[in-house]
Amino acid sequence: MIRVLLADDQGLVRAGFRMILRAEPDIEVVAEAGDGAEAVSRARETSPDVVLMDIRMPGVDGVEATRRIAVAGGPRVLVLTTFDLDEYVYEALRAGASGFVLKDDPPEQLLGALRIVAGGDALLSPAVTKRVIEQFARGPQVARPKGLDDLTERELDVFRLVARGLSNAEIGRELYISETTVKTHITHILQKLDLRDRVQAVVLAHQAGIVERGPV
Repeated sequence: MIRVLLADDQGLVRAGFRMILRAEPDIEVVAEAGDGAEAVSRARETSPDVVLMDIRMPGVDGVEATRRIAVAGGPRVLVLTTFDLDEYVYEALRAGASGFVLKDDPPEQLLGALRIVAGGDALLSPAVTKRVIEQFARGPQVARPKGLDDLTERELDVFRLVARGLSNAEIGRELYISETTVKTHITHILQKLDLRDRVQAVVLAHQAGIVERGPV
């Protein structure tokens, strides 16, 4: 079972998501929260697998709540937003979110995103992945990350393609290797660079200048 915490300041919105999630045999809604502070508290109490987090809430917003949950080594956070260019999305990803979905995405896309994040992967809505990457690419460059010199040449190749927003299947075709091999390389990259997931890898690669900075 995938244990989910719903965090949204609108009761009707939570009710709608609850109805969708409870219809799935492999998903259980274990708690709900009406603001970020309550989300952090309920996450600590119930230990969900994924927090479905509204980005804009009164008091402690979704960005700060995500940061507090990530720092504590808590569950993965899937951010909910109304607009795909919401500036808070970038801050939430920096804070440790594993991805985001739009509130008006079809239910099957939301369910697929939950399962992907619960399975340990990260997700950016395909329609906005490149814009997210470009946003990070325009930010200040950071120091060369520790562990980068430990990557093999093949791992560096995979790392650069991940940073460009390619899927595992696309990386496999580009490098003439299987998806299973791609997944193995990505696992090693995350371990060596002490990263939580693919989203953090994308952010780091652009901030550190591992790939060419600028429009994708």
